[in-house]
Amino acid sequence: MNNCAETCVNGCILGDKCPHLEYAQAARKFLEETSVDRMIEISEARFLPKQPEDQGSQFEG
Repeated sequence: MNNCAETCVNGCILGDKCPHLEYAQAARKFLEETSVDRMIEISEARFLPKQPEDQGSQFEG
């Protein structure tokens, strides 16, 4: 198997035989459907403190 990070720097060399084709398609779809502003929001959210998923459950009882 090829190391895509090294071998395919200038584009996939395997074409339709690429084992990662589905991921490339998903990435293309994301880029086509997502605005730059939304991508920035996603990126910024990555570095925010995590919010507790269920804030009320720790006080129940």
